[in-house]
Amino acid sequence: MPLRFTLRQLEYFVAVGEAGSIAHASDKVNVSSPSISAAVSQMEEEFGLQLFVRKHAHGLSLTPAGHQFMAQAKSVLNEAHALSRLADNISGMVQGPLSVGCLLTFAQRVVPGLRRQFEAKYPNVRISQVEQDQARLFDLLRRAEIDVALTYDLDIPSDLNFLALAELPPYAILPEGHPLADRRSVSAEDLKDHPMVLLDLPISAEYFHSFFARIGARPLIAERTRDMAVMHSLVGNGFGYSIANIRPLSDQAPDGRPLVYVPLTGSARPLHLGLVTSGGADNVLTVKAFIDHCRASISAESIPGLRIGLEEG
Repeated sequence: MPLRFTLRQLEYFVAVGEAGSIAHASDKVNVSSPSISAAVSQMEEEFGLQLFVRKHAHGLSLTPAGHQFMAQAKSVLNEAHALSRLADNISGMVQGPLSVGCLLTFAQRVVPGLRRQFEAKYPNVRISQVEQDQARLFDLLRRAEIDVALTYDLDIPSDLNFLALAELPPYAILPEGHPLADRRSVSAEDLKDHPMVLLDLPISAEYFHSFFARIGARPLIAERTRDMAVMHSLVGNGFGYSIANIRPLSDQAPDGRPLVYVPLTGSARPLHLGLVTSGGADNVLTVKAFIDHCRASISAESIPGLRIGLEEG
């Protein structure tokens, strides 16, 4: 009996179900809206079911039948993905799609260079990248929506695997002219009475708070942001200091204001930059090749897009 749907139709259906509109799904899968709309309508006609409720002002929402179809469609797509990976492993070819997740704080600096080098070496691989906070990356890995994540060793769940690549100590980031900017190092005790610009991401924010909790204090938070670039600009314009474990190649905020990086000492533990995978993912040939590529490209001495240490240059 011939199938009543195609994998492409399932992909478009899932995209619409997750995005809540044809237009947003079109952006997600890079396919025209009419093509996606036609695929969904064909599925509904073929199965004789209404999968979506059309709301002109609020997009589309799944019907009860649509919710059941959504769960099964994701399962079928995951199995098809696994079958494709099996074929790659049997053939010995590093090829096909690879979805890479990355922590928001350094995605724009580290991932593009890694991608370019990897795709130059393996031109038959098509990489897609996803930038998210730590908790969301874990969720995407568990749901097999990404193959591997580049992030820190912060609260790694026991069902996921972490491979450390490089150690990154914390820095206090200060505006030029700050009372502590000329120090060779600072501690949480030194910082606690100065206004802070908090990089307010899930799990990451808890890590920054922990520096002060160890001395029985709380940071004096003046500003919060989820965006690394905004944090740098707020610091550069004198709204407060911040803390981070990465140092960009340029010591300037996006608006050109100078920044001063001072090592944070005391009981502040460093973070490890590395790769997180779900069980068995590193047995997939393309994933294994990417892991090997990251091992060769990232170390304590060199990280693409970042400066290591406080040396000039």
